[in-house]
Amino acid sequence: MRDHASVLHLDLDAFFAAVEQRDKPSLRGKPVVVGGVGGRGVVATASYEARKYGVRSAMSTREARSRCPHAAFLSGRFHAYRDASRIVMGVLREVSPLVEPLSLDEAFVDLEGADLPDLSIETVTRLAEHIRAEVNRATDGLTASVGLGSSKFIAKVASELDKPDGLVVVAPGTEQELLRPMNVTVIPGVGPATTERLRRVGIHTVAELETISLDELVRLVGNAHGHTLFALARAQDDRPIEPERETKSVSQEGTYDTDLTDRTLMEQLLTRQAADVARRLRKHRLSGRTVTIKVRLHDFTTLSRSTTLASPTDTAATIARLARGLLGDLDTSGGVRLLGVGVSGLADWIQEDLFGDDEDDEEEPSDLPELPQPRGGGQRRWSPGMDIEHAEMGRGWVWGSGRGVVTVRFETAQTPAGPVRTYPEDDPALNAWLPPASEA
Repeated sequence: MRDHASVLHLDLDAFFAAVEQRDKPSLRGKPVVVGGVGGRGVVATASYEARKYGVRSAMSTREARSRCPHAAFLSGRFHAYRDASRIVMGVLREVSPLVEPLSLDEAFVDLEGADLPDLSIETVTRLAEHIRAEVNRATDGLTASVGLGSSKFIAKVASELDKPDGLVVVAPGTEQELLRPMNVTVIPGVGPATTERLRRVGIHTVAELETISLDELVRLVGNAHGHTLFALARAQDDRPIEPERETKSVSQEGTYDTDLTDRTLMEQLLTRQAADVARRLRKHRLSGRTVTIKVRLHDFTTLSRSTTLASPTDTAATIARLARGLLGDLDTSGGVRLLGVGVSGLADWIQEDLFGDDEDDEEEPSDLPELPQPRGGGQRRWSPGMDIEHAEMGRGWVWGSGRGVVTVRFETAQTPAGPVRTYPEDDPALNAWLPPASEA
């Protein structure tokens, strides 16, 4: 544990939705939901205005629409989120070279790498305030919640305490006092299954978890998880900040509009995904030892199974064979919403394939029937929220489409809320728009 609150965790507030509100003046101050917009869609991010109605991440879009039918439901614009993220990460790297991005909207910063006269509470607090102000300025209005603490765990917990647009500093020596009243779910890795195991033995809070011996925790949740919980319940976390986060895995998955029930069809889909994964591995001159499948059932239960090879591979047939074998261990009779294949344990070298049957190395069967396409597979030309440009009206975004027409609101981040117009879907004057830096 550090003697100073020199680990900073920054989390951009309702990031995807906030970018949409920034770039679409008519949506500012109104509920916005970003994610899958179809019947099988899932919410990625909800604005704070939408959260007041109970909309939250990972909720089905159908339920979100029932809770907040007047929200703007947008499919998302990755180029805009990526560009905003680059700006934020640039701000952080100007402060310290020791920045560990966790996702587009989240990062750790090691302030021991910053040019500071000292690491006192006053000094790091002033720096954190400067970072928040600079992020807001550089991104034209996005806000961030920041936590400062003596470890990654504490900094991340602190960043959640005063959302949105907040700053919480946990002074060294006060970590356990902060954690003890909190529910055990504040600890990373304590999901529904672990929470239930702990509940059965009367453990609900971190203070109660702290009273459990290491041996008992290991019996309850397993060796590795037990040791982690034992340490974090006592605010012990010595994980370093890793500024160079290497690719940990390569994966491919799809969510399907109709529940999959045919086992043969699922195996064919896994085979095709394995071929995609293998192509990406070879493109980056990588191989991997561990093959994992991810399966989300009809009731949103998500299962994963893994197996590890003796040596790394980038062979499609091997990855597919293992993926199909892992699927055989699961009960999918009730229907499957999502299927995915991933390879981890990556290396930059390849040994001879473990199974040694190169003649079976076709990337996918040549006799596959037409397979169901994942949601968002490109069949919809005009997605709600996407950027467009009209030959006469200029730039705007898709408000909605269907029945042969598309409705557009003409406005940008630099204009007032603009007019709404409806056009035929195939109007030649209407085109998708991407910023020049994103076209590549």
